[in-house]
Amino acid sequence: MSRIGRMPIAVPAGVEVKNDNNCLTVKGPKGELTKQFSTDLGIEIADGVITVTRPSDDKTHRSLHGLTRTLIANMVEGVTNGYSKTLEIEGVGYRAAKQGKQVNINLGFSHPVIIEETDAIKLEVPQPNRIIVSGIDKQAVGQFAAEVREKRPPEPYKGKGIRYAGERIIRKEGKAGKGKK
Repeated sequence: MSRIGRMPIAVPAGVEVKNDNNCLTVKGPKGELTKQFSTDLGIEIADGVITVTRPSDDKTHRSLHGLTRTLIANMVEGVTNGYSKTLEIEGVGYRAAKQGKQVNINLGFSHPVIIEETDAIKLEVPQPNRIIVSGIDKQAVGQFAAEVREKRPPEPYKGKGIRYAGERIIRKEGKAGKGKK
């Protein structure tokens, strides 16, 4: 039995969960998320606890068991607290500024990079070298943050570019001077 899959998910107060033929709708203070899960698995909601069961020890059922439980837990966590990723911009002249629903980022290109926030994703710029991507869908927040980082990934020599907060960049040594003969 999957160790993650068999753990029950506690539904906090203020969160409403509906199951319609394994199409789960989770509604909470931050918003609402809906996701369709495999109809092979059993999803039961009782006494403020969600449990996921599998019909057999078939390989596909085993692989879906823990995944489904984790996705449901992420939905419950998202509508209660939300998710956020912090990006740091490093480099001389590299900076970000928020203008309405857009973030204008100077990354050393001949043009500024403009990123629009969507209905699901909110962007904040507390400092010129920091961008906070937040939302209720964990996958969407991670994907959006990865797309922003892709605009100028950190380079290995000076570490210039956009990185996740706390990300460690493996540095390379620059050119060596005259070699030994």
